[in-house]
Amino acid sequence: MLTLNQDDVRLGCHATDWREALAQAAQALTDAHRVSAEYREGLLAREAQSSTYLGNGIAIPHGTPESRRYVRSTGVRVLQYPEGLTWHDGHRVNLLVTIAAQSDEHLDILRQLTHVLEREGVAEALARATRAEEVIALLSRVPVTAKLDAETLCLGLPVRDRLELALFAAARLRHAGCVDAGFVAAIASQPPLALGQGLWLVHGTSGVQSPGLALATPERRLQDDAGDVAGVFCLAAQGDAHRSLLERLDGLLARGDGAQLAGLPAEQILARLAGESAQAETARVRLLNAHGLHARPARELVQVARAQPLPVRVRLLEGSSEAVSATSLTKVIGLGARRGQTLVFSAEGDGAAQAVSALAEAVRNGLGEPVLPIRETPEETLPRAAPPAPIVPPGADELLTAIPASPGIAIAPAYVLRLPTFQYPERAADAARERQRLERALHGGHEQLQALVKRTAGGEVAQILSIHAEMLEDPALREAAFEAIAEGLSAEAGWWRAIDTAARAQEALADRLLAERAADLRDVGRRVLGLLCGVEVPTPPEQPYILVADDVGPSDVARLDTAKVRGLVTARGGATSHSAILARALGIAAVVGAGERVLALNTGAELIVDGENGRIITTPSPERRQRSERRLQEQQELQRAAHGQRHEEARTRDGHRVEVGANLGDTAHAADAVERGAEGIGLLRTEFVFMAHPQMPDLATQVAEYGEAFDALGGRPLVARTLDVGGDKPLAYWPMPREDNPFLGVRGIRLTLTRPEVLETQLRALLTAAGTRPVRIMFPMIKDIEEFRAGKALFDRVQPEVKATDVQLGVMIEVPSCALLAPTLAKEADFFSIGTNDLTQYTLAIDRGHPILSAQSDALHPSVLRLIQLTVEAAHAEGRWVGVCGELGSDPLAIPVLVGLGVDELSVSSRSVPMVKARIRGLTLTQARELAGLALRQSTAAGVREALEAV
Repeated sequence: MLTLNQDDVRLGCHATDWREALAQAAQALTDAHRVSAEYREGLLAREAQSSTYLGNGIAIPHGTPESRRYVRSTGVRVLQYPEGLTWHDGHRVNLLVTIAAQSDEHLDILRQLTHVLEREGVAEALARATRAEEVIALLSRVPVTAKLDAETLCLGLPVRDRLELALFAAARLRHAGCVDAGFVAAIASQPPLALGQGLWLVHGTSGVQSPGLALATPERRLQDDAGDVAGVFCLAAQGDAHRSLLERLDGLLARGDGAQLAGLPAEQILARLAGESAQAETARVRLLNAHGLHARPARELVQVARAQPLPVRVRLLEGSSEAVSATSLTKVIGLGARRGQTLVFSAEGDGAAQAVSALAEAVRNGLGEPVLPIRETPEETLPRAAPPAPIVPPGADELLTAIPASPGIAIAPAYVLRLPTFQYPERAADAARERQRLERALHGGHEQLQALVKRTAGGEVAQILSIHAEMLEDPALREAAFEAIAEGLSAEAGWWRAIDTAARAQEALADRLLAERAADLRDVGRRVLGLLCGVEVPTPPEQPYILVADDVGPSDVARLDTAKVRGLVTARGGATSHSAILARALGIAAVVGAGERVLALNTGAELIVDGENGRIITTPSPERRQRSERRLQEQQELQRAAHGQRHEEARTRDGHRVEVGANLGDTAHAADAVERGAEGIGLLRTEFVFMAHPQMPDLATQVAEYGEAFDALGGRPLVARTLDVGGDKPLAYWPMPREDNPFLGVRGIRLTLTRPEVLETQLRALLTAAGTRPVRIMFPMIKDIEEFRAGKALFDRVQPEVKATDVQLGVMIEVPSCALLAPTLAKEADFFSIGTNDLTQYTLAIDRGHPILSAQSDALHPSVLRLIQLTVEAAHAEGRWVGVCGELGSDPLAIPVLVGLGVDELSVSSRSVPMVKARIRGLTLTQARELAGLALRQSTAAGVREALEAV
């Protein structure tokens, strides 16, 4: 338990920023001989994982598990900052309660401080305290936990009336340490109150040590002079801490379950008091996720629950937790379920058994995460992140290395994206007005998010923003805010308490993945808070700039002014992160994973970003700047020349033609692709049409969506990939069981063949929208001729009815078996399109999103090139054409190799079309074939790149 003395408290501290305050806190613990100096790094590492801001102006810095070796003895140091300081997550902090703990003792301290936060005016009192004793009195409050578990039940007693039961129940509370003998004596003189359904209640406040609820039942229902007796509850009341016990008792009576309590075993009685009705179907399942029920698996669980035809509730079997709605993201996360604990699902009505079984099965399958039995992954063996190095701002003309994300050179001032701060009153007198203000802000926030979803339609950003919109509709989150307003808080304070409570419930599991989801929740919260406070999100400068951020979130993406952003630098992320994908789509120079030092840069500091080599130069010297300007000028001249010739065909100097098309996810962008010189759409990712709708789009909806692209193309061909979703890209309205490896599971053609009516509708829509215009349809994830024939059978049934006149049916080459069997496929398919992203990961057995191995997932690996060569040779032998629609098609080194291998078409991002065409025009077919032969003779991807760069 937290105990403080005057030496533990330092008043009137001052720091220029949160890092200096953290250093002061670490020094205070060091001076007190609680820790060694290295513990400071543990404090920094913990903040890097997630903010330790607790609420009401209090932050609770503490080290990571790895830093416990630097703790000499458990202790606390409290530092007061009367003027306040801005924490790294944007909150205003007046008090640091810095913890050194050798094991998990700090969890008790956190629980105690959480209760402190519930007290009105505590933040202001702590900020203005002038004596250490005042701070100690405010913080040293013992947390109160209401008790209701097997220890407070005494069942099947041989008694004659309700008075004896009342005494047994009171005695049970005394044995549990909740009350003293005086409480029992007071209960002895109190007649029980009738609750109905044969249940009675006695209660008292005198002699209560801690609140609790006991139940005593007779060995069989009895009648005494007052009526029917099935059981007597005894409530030890204390302040407001027993309120939840009364609410659960009220719920039991409202469901009519009280009459059945007599004769039930303890486990079933606790289930009824937790919120499960007697008629409910239940299912139990052990949670195996390594990091417990954090946000990502919780969201998967909520999605499965929302797909059920009736409400499902969930609780933890361990302890006495209440059953909560399985459709509330914040409530599910708030359970704090850990690996190894048991979840209990309950539901009532027709289909209840199937509903709870579906949720239990989803948990068994890992809720989107790989899981192993407890014995195979003991908790203590889980890997832990190493603490980061101290943050040192980059010096003048210093070169920093990062991960290349998007080629190009950018020279511009830095714009460092930082979170805004919000000022608002904690309390308000008119609760009704505050509730209306919050409802308006929630509506406004939802409208903003929906507008951003439409603006970013067709990509992963839109999906994440849709999740944000879903969070705003979470009834539990709204209700928590409204309850806080009813208690006298302002709309701003009530909303942020609801957001912060939900976010801290996620962060409490000490999981970095969870911290990212908590950041999503706070991003949503800040959007609404900004509307309430009239505070705009940070506005980028009017002149061109290089965006520097920790990482680029979906809201940031949607706000980017692509006319001003010259480059992108992120502290986190990899080559396949959202920020890297965004930069390549925008055609701007970018590096990612540059480390936290870049966040210490000042806005306005000049930067040079080299996106091809993964370099950043801060405040460059005049000589270095001149060299970079010359390179940039040369690059811009090439781009201008390419843009001027963008509508010309891409022919080599000796007349060999290669078509260049555009990859699209949004049909609305087809006109832009044509304007940039695309000779057609080489890949339409039709799954984004499905992802943009809350339910399966019908025939008319799909015809309208595809028709927009055909109209914009003006007779140019459109190559459409049929629906490609599965375990790695789920649809909310098409729930699927979790797979250990979704990339090797039911996705692409394998999935749509399980529901042929979906694929048939899509084929009909594409053919109808095309009419007399050229359409090329291809099936994804084909492994052999059998799967192609299954899809073609549906096509052959639809085509005679629609009678589209210019149609080809092809295969995506993404699986090595498909490339190796290309000779058999080429006899029946009209064309091949090589998806080099998937083909590379399957050939090299490297997940392209793997945080460590993704850099080795290089499509210029000679094994991938040989599969491309086999595919092209097989296709040309049958008079078929071959395209490449993966990112390899826009790689400047790879273009001549692909041309030399005989690829007939390259499909790239719209912005890349002019430069890809220009690169082809600079070649001869003879040179290209020589370079392809050179690449095939190498033994590694690095060898291929070195050989090509040396030419």
